Formats: sequence, structure tokens, C-alpha cells
Amino acid sequence: MGLLFVAFGGALGAVARYAISLIPIKTGFPILTLITNILGAVLIGFIVGVTSNREGLSNNAILFWKTGVCGGFTTFSTFSLEAFNLFEKKQYAAGGIYVVLSCGCCILGILLGKKIASMIKF
Repeated sequence: MGLLFVAFGGALGAVARYAISLIPIKTGFPILTLITNILGAVLIGFIVGVTSNREGLSNNAILFWKTGVCGGFTTFSTFSLEAFNLFEKKQYAAGGIYVVLSCGCCILGILLGKKIASMIKF
């Protein structure tokens, strides 16, 4: 049964990721992937925050949101390829900024998501 929750969540996450990629922003910097990864970090931080000290979500709901939606939504493999491509094109400053922003902002996103979760009464 858990596989179905992961599959449905993954489909939802993948559709959301694709929808963000359709935003008409033209730039050489992979901003939409960065935004997707930050949003995914906030979401997974929120889910962890909701589930860490409460029994507010069932195991199937956690599988749906954390493994399914977040797994289908975040784009770390795309991030890795885009960072590699920037370095390969000798765009070292842009590549370094992208890696630092992606990692730093996503870690902060998890903190933000957990903080938001702690402020909500369930």
C-alpha cells in the first residue's frame, strides 16, 4: 500500500516541478531549478516539523508527502547536471554561486519549513 502513496505523491511532485519549468524566464542561470529546490527544501522541512513531535500524519501520509511529493518535485539530479555544465563551460563564478546558493538556501529552507510547522496548531 505504501508504494501507491509514494507513486501518487511522486506523480504530483513531478507535475508541480514541470509546471514551474514552464514559467517563461529566460536566463543562462538555472533559476527555476534553484527555486524548485528551495521550495522542496521548505516543504520537506515543514513535513519533518509536522511529524517530528506529533502524531499528526499517518505513515502513508508521510510516504505520500516526504518520499512521493518531495522526491518527485525536487530536482537534485538536474541541479547537479546544471552545475556541472556551468563548470564545463568555464563559468566558474556562476557555477560556484549556484552550488553555494542551492545548498545554503535549501538548508535554510528546511529550517524555515520546520519553523512554520512549529507555529501551526494541529
